[in-house]
Amino acid sequence: MLEKFLSVSLTAGLAVSMLAACGPQDSGEETGGKTDSNEKPEKLVVWEDKEKGVALEPAIKSFEEKYGIKVEFKELGMADEIREQLPLDAPAGTGPDVLTLPHDQIGALATQGLLAPIEVDEKVIDTFTESSIQAQSFEGQLYGLPKATETPVFIYNKEHMEAAPESFDELYDFSKDFTGNGNYGFLALWDNFYFANAIMAANGGYVFKQTDDGLDADDIGLNNEGAVKGAQYIQKWYEEGLFPKGIVGENGGSAMDGLFNEGKVASVMNGPWAFQGMQDAGIEIGVAPLPKLPNGEYPQTFIGVKGWHVSAYSENKEWATKLVEWVTNEENAKIRYEKTKEIPPVKSLIEDPVIADNEGAAAVAVQSQRGVPMPNIPEMGQVWEPMANALQLIVTGKQKPQPALEDSTKTIKQQIEASGAK
Repeated sequence: MLEKFLSVSLTAGLAVSMLAACGPQDSGEETGGKTDSNEKPEKLVVWEDKEKGVALEPAIKSFEEKYGIKVEFKELGMADEIREQLPLDAPAGTGPDVLTLPHDQIGALATQGLLAPIEVDEKVIDTFTESSIQAQSFEGQLYGLPKATETPVFIYNKEHMEAAPESFDELYDFSKDFTGNGNYGFLALWDNFYFANAIMAANGGYVFKQTDDGLDADDIGLNNEGAVKGAQYIQKWYEEGLFPKGIVGENGGSAMDGLFNEGKVASVMNGPWAFQGMQDAGIEIGVAPLPKLPNGEYPQTFIGVKGWHVSAYSENKEWATKLVEWVTNEENAKIRYEKTKEIPPVKSLIEDPVIADNEGAAAVAVQSQRGVPMPNIPEMGQVWEPMANALQLIVTGKQKPQPALEDSTKTIKQQIEASGAK
């Protein structure tokens, strides 16, 4: 799933306002979970992610039995096909009432007038972790409810490491002893901002300032004192030869995966998308939340949240919102996890044995509570490339963190201005 979120983020800001004029016109229609009529519709249409319908079917069946409304769904690629078809099908009246999205698409699609804000009881909101609700919000309004979350965690080879370390200081000492002869104690793709931000954010850096009204794209904290301190810590691992030169750039991920699956790496920072490949390679893995950094803080990883949303063009927004509440309730969230292993950010399920007894799921659940949602505003599309360039200069020793981050922040601001995303 990492590639889904990143591919979306790289392009989300490019066409923010193209379809704004095509949104629903002011005709007295209410949004936010309200409709023109209280009458039950005969049918609701749902767009689900590919190969995930098996988890939706039980929720649909119970919804139909309770409310007497037929629900139809079709599977589309969540990160591409849904995004591409919604602007065409929704205005034509052939789109969905309810759809699933990665949360970093919310800002662009809401700005284009394609998503309706929803209104639900506070007790419904309290069902979910605070960070997952934050991910579903844009400009102070709630645009969906969470269905699944994922974030990088600490994964280790039990042949080389008996248990996860409690601190990065401990991990650093282990790596100094273990690294050599083609073996490495710990590896992370810290030239990739998706992963590096966890270290920078834990030291006080931030992408966009979080305010009561949402993210402030005018306040960028990628070159502040904390961000620089985090980048200095990242640079240390490379300067001391604890990371190989071959895990920098586009091929870094496959190089790191190859080394780990060959048994040459004791531990990595990676996400749940990597579990299966590691196990298929015959590695007995352990999984834990990331250990504490030297400053006593836990890495603040980016969390990705998939959610359920209501189309702004739905003629049945009240019932669509009710369906969103239904498919994300505790019972149906648990069913989804059992059938897909997608981890629901439902607070009561984090302690449920179905998740708590699964080492990987429990680690993702705990780390997700320590993480920060990947920014879902269109301006985020202008961040990835400048930060990747800065981090690659830093980890290869070609530039010190302070000037590299100053340059990248300047570029980000210029690109945001030029893109018209603001």
